[in-house]
Amino acid sequence: MQGYKVDKSTLINLERGKIPPQAIDLEEVVLGAMMIDKKGVDEVIDILSPDAFYKDAHKHIFEAIFKLFENSEPVDLLTVSSQLKKDAKLDLVGGDFYLISLTQRVSSSAHIEFHARIILQKFIQRSLIKISNEIIEEAYDETKDVFDLLDNAEAKLYEVTQGNVKKSTESAQSLVIQAKKKIEEISNQEGMSGIPSGFTKLDRLTSGWQPSDLIIVAARPGMGKTALTLTMARNIAVNSNIPVAFFSLEMSSVQLITRLISSETGLSSEKLRTGKLEKHEWEQLNVKVKTLEKAPLYIDDTPSLSIFDLRAKARRLASQFGIKMIVIDYLQLMTAGGSQKGGNREQEISTISRNLKALAKELSIPVIALSQLSRAVETRGGSKRPLLSDLRESGAIEQDADIVSFIYRPEYYKIEEWDDDERSPTEGQGEFIVAKHRNGGLENIRLKFIGHLGKFDNLDDFDTPFGEFHSKMNAAANDDTFKPDNFPSASDAFGGPDDDEDNDVPF
Repeated sequence: MQGYKVDKSTLINLERGKIPPQAIDLEEVVLGAMMIDKKGVDEVIDILSPDAFYKDAHKHIFEAIFKLFENSEPVDLLTVSSQLKKDAKLDLVGGDFYLISLTQRVSSSAHIEFHARIILQKFIQRSLIKISNEIIEEAYDETKDVFDLLDNAEAKLYEVTQGNVKKSTESAQSLVIQAKKKIEEISNQEGMSGIPSGFTKLDRLTSGWQPSDLIIVAARPGMGKTALTLTMARNIAVNSNIPVAFFSLEMSSVQLITRLISSETGLSSEKLRTGKLEKHEWEQLNVKVKTLEKAPLYIDDTPSLSIFDLRAKARRLASQFGIKMIVIDYLQLMTAGGSQKGGNREQEISTISRNLKALAKELSIPVIALSQLSRAVETRGGSKRPLLSDLRESGAIEQDADIVSFIYRPEYYKIEEWDDDERSPTEGQGEFIVAKHRNGGLENIRLKFIGHLGKFDNLDDFDTPFGEFHSKMNAAANDDTFKPDNFPSASDAFGGPDDDEDNDVPF
């Protein structure tokens, strides 16, 4: 009988056979170093996870080391062996003999971080292979919507880009440790825990816009939604040098930047539109616009943006420029895209708001979405102050949002006085109403509105009293019986020290 012959092509195929990327020798070195040197544990415990190890035995050993580390117990050959016995996994890893052989492979933890990075790279390669196979399999499925496939594929690849794989359920113990660490970081840092909006009273209430929060800013047309959020974006990008992405579905990017130039230079939008500037105004424009040029502000004016496109763009901006906040102007102009196209408008808005909240959590940044209000505000008698029930087209917006706020300018409705005890004038003022705050209190915050510049600003406490003081000064000056001795002093204008405290006007 003639012997079996292997042809040349079969040998070539065997040589080219594929096995998953791995670095078992480095896995052994890293685990051995962790058991002989505490410094080795500290250097790689937050780089690697059990899934990063290719060999199952190594996964179990790393899990045992991680448990010891979490419980603040020493990590060495004996404690790891003991932990594996408790977990009933010592025999699975090869017993004490295998643990001893790992410690004998190394003499110190030198270069352990470099070795751990290589193990992580091999894990990422395996993850990419796994994701690619899943994408190929799903692409053959005719029942899947192509936009959903693209979104899922990009989401999975983004996770790998960030060096993460979807987290499994975490224990209360590990979450408490994370929460305590975050609280310690906040207590040690100066200023607020979130991203400052630039409005003092609002930042005091929210402690800044918080990561993973969805913030809705709703108002009727003409109230200044774009002006307010554009002012916030400017404050964050220019004053705090924090990268911000502004998605404008209504105005072009050039129109938005022109508004910002007007706000920055103090030149009216009308002058900038016509280009009729004096020589000194051109100099003013060139000098003051430089801070805006350097600001990490990124504007996208894609019309009818779908939630799929938004998520793709946001992930890209987060990866390339490290954006820390997103503003969307405005929610009702977005489309759900993908398989959601057939639903009614209310279902579509629900899908959009749900996905915006998911995006905020995925990128761990605040997302501010502007929203229109229903016409019920206009038809209501008396005060036109918005209510949560006025949110347009879907109750899901209120449900998904962490903060729901409204902009209210009585001046727009020809209401000349605020409906409070002081009956102060409403001219040049607006109210930022925090109607829902999942993690804090509610408040109506007065702001200054500068219409010709299209911006909001802090309302100084002394604005109104100064006006009253100024009126008294003018009245005295125009009086026929005016004498220098009769001219009111500052103490007279504001009330003397013996006056009732409640009647004093705060300066």
